[in-house]
Amino acid sequence: MKILKQPPTAKLPAEWFTGDAWADVIYRGEEPSRARANLVKFAPGARTAWHSHGLGQTLYIVEGVALIQSRGGEIIEAHPGDIVHTPPGEEHWHGAAPDQFMIHLAIWEGDGATWLEHVSDTEYNGPRVSTRTAS
Repeated sequence: MKILKQPPTAKLPAEWFTGDAWADVIYRGEEPSRARANLVKFAPGARTAWHSHGLGQTLYIVEGVALIQSRGGEIIEAHPGDIVHTPPGEEHWHGAAPDQFMIHLAIWEGDGATWLEHVSDTEYNGPRVSTRTAS
């Protein structure tokens, strides 16, 4: 067993995020592992750009209200304890609701994401379906 040194919190780049977001690396596997886990903190209204992951991504909502949307799908309003998975190659975005901070644990394999265009305010402000009321 060994204790891993955690790198400093990193502010996430404006090229990939609208608003302010920060990440703490929880785990970055060394070869042959491809496992990755980051704790990501979003300011109110902050969100990722559209992106996809070659091997998919799982989000565990820790605090606040998360907004998550797959291209062409509904905006899901997820709450603490919810787990949302996007399959390999699915274009999506995620971020905080406009009125509170949000923290999620992001888990994926591989070397990150394929980043696309920013999510427009019109897309971000679209109708939502809550995990509290969805079937």
